[in-house]
Amino acid sequence: MEVSRIRALRGPNLWSRRTALEAIVACTPDECSIDHLPGFEPRLRALFPDIGVLRDTGPAGPVSLAHVLEAAALELQAAAGCPVTFSRTSATLEDGTYQVVVEYSEEAVGRLAFELAQALMHAALQDAPFDLQAAIARLRDLDEDERMGPSTGAIVEAALARGIPFRRLTKGSMVQFGWGSRQRRIQAAEIDATSAVAESIAQDKDLTKKLLRAAGVPVPQGRPATNADDAWAAAQEIGLPVVLKPQDGNQGKGVTVNITTREHLDIAWRAAAEHGEVMVERFLPGCDFRLLVVGDKLVAAARREPPQVVGDGLHTVRELVDIVNLDPRRGEGHATSLTKIRFDDIAVVRLETQGLTPESVPAKGRRVILRNNANLSTGGTATDVTDEVHPEVAARAAAAAQMIGLDICGVDVVCESMLRPLEAQNGGVVEVNAAPGLRMHLSPSYGKGRAVGAAMVDELFPAGDNGRIPVIAVTGTNGKTTTTRLIAHLLAAHGLRTGMTNTDGVYINGRQTDSGDCSGPKSARNVLMHPDVDAAVFEVARGGVLREGLGFDRCEVAVVTNIGSGDHLGLNYITTVEDLAVLKRVIVQNVAPTGYAVLNAADAMVTRMAPACPGKVIFFAADRHHPLMATHRAQGKRTVFVDGAMLVAAEGSRVERIPLQGIPVTRGGSIGFQVENAMAAVAAAWAVNLSWDTIKSGLASFVTDTHNAPGRFNVMDYAGATVIADYGHNPDAMQALVAAVNAMPAERRSVVISGAGDRRDSDISDQTVILGAAFDEVILYQDAAQRGRADGEVMALLREGLQGASRTARIDEVRGEFAAIDEALSRLQPGDLCLVLVDQVQEALDHLALRIGEAKDKLMAIP
Repeated sequence: MEVSRIRALRGPNLWSRRTALEAIVACTPDECSIDHLPGFEPRLRALFPDIGVLRDTGPAGPVSLAHVLEAAALELQAAAGCPVTFSRTSATLEDGTYQVVVEYSEEAVGRLAFELAQALMHAALQDAPFDLQAAIARLRDLDEDERMGPSTGAIVEAALARGIPFRRLTKGSMVQFGWGSRQRRIQAAEIDATSAVAESIAQDKDLTKKLLRAAGVPVPQGRPATNADDAWAAAQEIGLPVVLKPQDGNQGKGVTVNITTREHLDIAWRAAAEHGEVMVERFLPGCDFRLLVVGDKLVAAARREPPQVVGDGLHTVRELVDIVNLDPRRGEGHATSLTKIRFDDIAVVRLETQGLTPESVPAKGRRVILRNNANLSTGGTATDVTDEVHPEVAARAAAAAQMIGLDICGVDVVCESMLRPLEAQNGGVVEVNAAPGLRMHLSPSYGKGRAVGAAMVDELFPAGDNGRIPVIAVTGTNGKTTTTRLIAHLLAAHGLRTGMTNTDGVYINGRQTDSGDCSGPKSARNVLMHPDVDAAVFEVARGGVLREGLGFDRCEVAVVTNIGSGDHLGLNYITTVEDLAVLKRVIVQNVAPTGYAVLNAADAMVTRMAPACPGKVIFFAADRHHPLMATHRAQGKRTVFVDGAMLVAAEGSRVERIPLQGIPVTRGGSIGFQVENAMAAVAAAWAVNLSWDTIKSGLASFVTDTHNAPGRFNVMDYAGATVIADYGHNPDAMQALVAAVNAMPAERRSVVISGAGDRRDSDISDQTVILGAAFDEVILYQDAAQRGRADGEVMALLREGLQGASRTARIDEVRGEFAAIDEALSRLQPGDLCLVLVDQVQEALDHLALRIGEAKDKLMAIP
């Protein structure tokens, strides 16, 4: 078995909406059925009993090693605690070759699972050992390293519950919610609205106390100290017992409480000084509480207990700590709900105050405290007390957060109880924390968890706001780039700052920010990250969907212009038009429930996508009497069609009419494929509720020149002859271009054409079969890049197509695109028409502009 390629599908894809890895797996004839491998399955199950039922998820057939790889990669992740359920293996047209798709929750974990699954299978084939527990431990450890922490994860889950999209910006805890101009960002439990000044204040314990005291919030007396002697002097001034803590600290690092002796203070000084300047404060007796304030409201409260063990009369303190740390809820860092108890010098000193050593055996039932501070990060536990908080205590916590300027704030309070005001029990606020940990509120050791993630999302996005901007996805075989540009133009005419991706580049509010073919998911994600984008239009090409999936989770509108046979068939196991339609259908399947699919009613392949749309459907077609159009309109649903000289949008009794003469791109309705593009764009604009005045004015101001739509039926004048530049590159495009050219008057028609080497032989030759029947002269040129073809091979296929043409045309061959253009231009007479099918779009257009400029200069120079 050979795994030749593994792709990460990071968005909705051909197989599912889930993130998944797709592998190409080639099996030998014997490996195409495990029945041909005696003893393999029993050995496999002995090594991995939880692998489950081995099955063929495609058409009924034998179970191959590819199917086993699928099951093993999925179940190993599940055994490691990853929330994965989807997998699939599909046979290709190549004997023994399969596409294996396995869901992942973290990409690195999924890739490791594939690697370990192959090692497991090799062990079963060779009757060799396989350390299953070590493999699962590797996956679990990697998953803990890769996945978001509990605080960030809770916020993301709350956002998803409200339909708010998210994107993880770093491997850490920085996350973007929403898209474009409506996005917000967080870093753990800190939001983008929080100022760096507020965070700096919260890190300065002395300044924090001064501000809180000014706000009427009770705080313990204290001051910074320069050294251990100064700290002891401060302790004498304040009165023992005291607390030592870093001036700028977090997570309880370096904090020691209830210090009563100089020896204890010296140890505490060393612990705190490791983290910077040291603060000495009066020790407040009572319990340690953490109050979480979001915005101006208290949303959760927990009583924190210091790390402790309970004696059993049998084990030493050190052994009891080891036993407690075996609790699966306890781990390192913040990935688990509890943290392992630290056994360090501070713990030893705390034992001494209780008359114990690490080797002491506490009596059964005796409570042994290992630290005075109760932070979860040092091994403490938490009990939810949200329902017990007195209104005055909640008010002081909110006042503390607002005084510092924190939108999300963890307020640490020491007092006897939450049931009475702080002033009535000599309690106080001892610390204010930016980016507070949420796990004590999400999954407390005792009591119920609180929806603090939802509270944070509500602070970011008001009720009813999902952070989304309108996203329109456009796909099809032909017309998608022009349709994308026209839709973006209409959105801009509406006043929306529009982001657009297509095969020419990325555009933000009319400015090009990237060039080349940008019709893939990476470019779409970059647009959705841009803060100046109010709406987005994405051309969605087949390659990007196959390679990585969509760059968004769902769209408001999905436009499918048509499905033709010449769109890279034979590549990446997309071998038929039906396969292509299934792939293009992905954008329709991921329309929002409130959105629309805009579908070409005249294309049967496209209309079959309608049932897959979660939202509504707008059909468009030039023929208003088409049965599907007539039925759809009779049902009161939206349709766009042509009626005489009018483009018409109808929904029930409501009808909007736009004269085709007012849509320059259609040349008065004479260019059929541009009429279709205009209908699709109008339907998309209608779907996102643009006004009809905006749609009409936008259509009137859009022209397919080399700036607005380079290489998309750009019509130019060359000394009285008409030159048309287009990027048509498949038989369906040729048919549409021939129809358009035939509608334009000309004395003599010529065409300049080459062929892309990555098409099938029939697709290359079929183009010239069509063109040879419509043009008087054909000039062939060879592309700059042959894309895997031998020199002259494409030219031979083009000549072969011309031999099958129904009309005998003059045929010439020229080496190089620009030389072919020059040759064609040199033959033109006033009244002629020349269609130039460009390969290097921008370079060819620039060359044409140069030659046209030269021709104008010559005419002007004639006396």
